[in-house]
Amino acid sequence: MTKIKHFVFNAFQVNAFVIYDDTKKAVIIDGAANSERELNELLGFIKNNELEPEYIISTHGHLDHICGNFDLKSEFNIPVLMNNCDDLWVERAMDQAALYSFDMKKPPMADKNIEDGEIIKFGNSELIALHIPGHSPGSIAFYDKEGGYIIAGDTLFQHSIGRTDFPMGNHEDLINSIKNKLFILPDDTLILPGHGPDTTIREEKKCNPFF
Repeated sequence: MTKIKHFVFNAFQVNAFVIYDDTKKAVIIDGAANSERELNELLGFIKNNELEPEYIISTHGHLDHICGNFDLKSEFNIPVLMNNCDDLWVERAMDQAALYSFDMKKPPMADKNIEDGEIIKFGNSELIALHIPGHSPGSIAFYDKEGGYIIAGDTLFQHSIGRTDFPMGNHEDLINSIKNKLFILPDDTLILPGHGPDTTIREEKKCNPFF
């Protein structure tokens, strides 16, 4: 059974996660630490728990979610995983950062493309990748069937959905992704979104005003 450590990082208040199990193997998902204090908090947790990260994973390529990847790649020298439909966002990250006056280090390109249905294995655990375009063309969620939760990125929030007014966003795609990939999961599935509080599939089916 996996364990989850949740952080909130940078000015955009990104939910960052370290997922690990009893083998001490781990993955870092949206490890968006963008200051020395945040990086030390993340690295301190990993060190104090004697964890061995195997992958740096990004749910999508927007700057607030990938801003920690330079330091994490430098620290651990492990593969960065992301769907390559968002490569353009990574390539343009520093231009976007300038528009927001957001100070960050140039993020590395992904080492490996994550495809829909791919299984990410670490230790005795696995996460199922679900391609959920709309907020961005390469948005990916990560479902732990045994643990009963999904890391949803910026697709589905508590009583809200991800923005689609950014370049390459698509509202129709987002709605279809949520209906066809997320709402088919068990109702008690815990949703861990990219920003804000946790929710459940049941709650969003019942109360989300976009549905």
